[in-house]
Amino acid sequence: MISISLGYGPAIAAALVWYKYDLFFAVAALLIGYIIFGIIRSKLRNSVIPVRQQEHQYSDTEIASWYVARRLCPDYDDDISI
Repeated sequence: MISISLGYGPAIAAALVWYKYDLFFAVAALLIGYIIFGIIRSKLRNSVIPVRQQEHQYSDTEIASWYVARRLCPDYDDDISI
């Protein structure tokens, strides 16, 4: 669910704005959505991935799996590398 919202969130928001208002507002919502979801993605990546592994590129699914491992699993060990 997290990876789907990070990947398709801007497009879904733009489609909803297009349905409700106009194409011009939908394009603006899409651009603003890319910026906002990019900021959210980078904040998640920086908060859950260990510092020594942050130089690698991670997809939305990998960021979401790191988030689940760090925040929702109580016995997570930081020394485990993916």
